[in-house]
Amino acid sequence: MSQDDPRPDDDLPEFLRRMFEGLPGGFPGGSIDPEQLRRLSEAMGSADGGLGGLQIDPAMLQQMMQQMQRAFAASGDGIAWDATRRGALHIANQDGLGVTTGQKADLDQAFALANLWLSEATAISELAETPRVITRGDWVELTLPVWQELAEPVATSIADALIDALRGQAPEDMQPMLEGAGRLIRGIGGQLFAAQFGQVIGKLSLEVVSGGDVGVPVMPAGTAAILPQNFADLGRGLEIPDDQLALYVAARELAHARLFRHAKWLRLQVIAQVTEYARGVDVDVERLEEMASRFDPQNPSELREALESGALLPQQSEAQKRALTRLENVLALVEGWVDVVTADATSRMPSLERIAETIRRRRAAGGPAEDALAALVGLQLRPRRLREAAAMWRAVTDAVGVAARDALWDYPDLLPEASDIDDPSGLIARLEAKARGDEPEPDEMDEALAQLLADPDAFGAEAGGDGRGRGDGDEPGDGEGPEGPRPV
Repeated sequence: MSQDDPRPDDDLPEFLRRMFEGLPGGFPGGSIDPEQLRRLSEAMGSADGGLGGLQIDPAMLQQMMQQMQRAFAASGDGIAWDATRRGALHIANQDGLGVTTGQKADLDQAFALANLWLSEATAISELAETPRVITRGDWVELTLPVWQELAEPVATSIADALIDALRGQAPEDMQPMLEGAGRLIRGIGGQLFAAQFGQVIGKLSLEVVSGGDVGVPVMPAGTAAILPQNFADLGRGLEIPDDQLALYVAARELAHARLFRHAKWLRLQVIAQVTEYARGVDVDVERLEEMASRFDPQNPSELREALESGALLPQQSEAQKRALTRLENVLALVEGWVDVVTADATSRMPSLERIAETIRRRRAAGGPAEDALAALVGLQLRPRRLREAAAMWRAVTDAVGVAARDALWDYPDLLPEASDIDDPSGLIARLEAKARGDEPEPDEMDEALAQLLADPDAFGAEAGGDGRGRGDGDEPGDGEGPEGPRPV
C-alpha cells in the first residue's frame, strides 16, 4: 500500500473503492490476488484479528465482493433492480422447459372458443391483441416493471432506515465516516431487498397459471396469457378433463384482460392504491437499530432473514388500513365480476361448478410465494370479499341485464361501493329506475345544488352575506361603503 492510499480511519469508502477497483478484472470474472487479500485483511483488522485469521469460503467472499461492487457502481441511491430480474429469471428458467407445440395448440384453441363464449356473457369488447401462451421466464419479464413500481417505496424505506439506524448506533467520532459510507451501506440494504424480491417473484412464477392470477394488473394492458408449465399442475388430481379446465382458465383470463383494457382508469386506480399503501410502510426502527449494532456487511444473513419474515414491517397504520380496505373492495369487485362473467360464458361445461369452486379456493388460499410477497412488502393481495362481490354482480345481472351491469365500469363514479357489496338492493333500485327513465332519488348533494340554483341570494344569506360574497362588515351603509362615509 502506497503512502498516498487512505487508511480506513481516514476515509473508509474511498479506501475500499481503491482496494476493490485494484482487483484483477474487477469483481465478477477476475481472480483474487492473495497479496490484495492480505492488504485488505491488514486494513480491516490486524494480522491475527482480520480476515487473515478466518476460514473464508472463496465463493462466499467473491459473492460478497460482487455485492459491494454493485453497491458502489449503482447510480444515485436507488435500488439495483437488475438483481431482482436476475434472481427471478434464475428461478423461473431453472427447469429449462419451454412451451411445446402441443401445449400452444391446445391453449390457442381454448382461447379461441372462450373468446366466442365470452362475447355472449359480457358487453365489454374483445381484445385487440392475440392471447399468448408464455413461459415462466416470459411472465417475469412482462410483469417485472409493475412489481418494481409496487415494491420500490418499501425497498427505499428499508434502505434509508438501515443507514439511519447505523448512524444512531455509531459513536460521535464515527459519524463523519458513516456520512461518507452512507451510499455504500444504503446500497447493501437495497441490494439485499432487490435480491430477496427477485426470489419472491421467481417463486411466484412457478405458481401463477395466467396473467390475471394475482388479481393486480401486472401484465401489460390488453394482454391475456396462460403459463402451460403451471397449468399442468393445476388440474393434477382433480379428475377434471384438461380441455374443460383450459377453457375455463382461458375464459377467466380473457375476462380479466378485457375488463382492464375497457376501464383504463381501473388499472391506474389499483396501482395507485397499492403504491399509496406501500408508501405508508414504516420500518420497525427498534428492531433495525438492534441489528445495526451488530451489522456485518460480510454476513448480512440476519437482515436477509428479517426481510424474508416481514419482521421489519410493523403493524399497519390507520392510513394503511383505510388504503387496504379501498384496495380490497376494488379487487373484490374485479374478481367477483370476472367470476360471474366466466361462469355465464362457460355454463355449457359439465364440470363448471367443480372447476369454479377449485379456482375460488385456490385464489382465496394463495400460495407460498404470495405469503412471501406479503411478508416482504406487507401487502396481502387476496380479496377477502370475493364471494360477496360475486353475489352482488349476480343479483345486478339478474335484475338489469348484462349491458347495464357492464356500464358500471365506464367511469370511476359509477363503480359500486362497499355498502353495495353488503346490500345490493339500493344499487339495483337505482339501475332499474334509470332503465325506466325515472329521475334518481336525490341525495343531500343534489338537494343543496338544487337550492343554490333556485335561489342564489338565499344561499348567500345563509352563508352570512348578501348573496354577493360580502361579509357582515362590508354591508353598504355600514361604515365606509361604495357611497362613502355615512353622515353622523
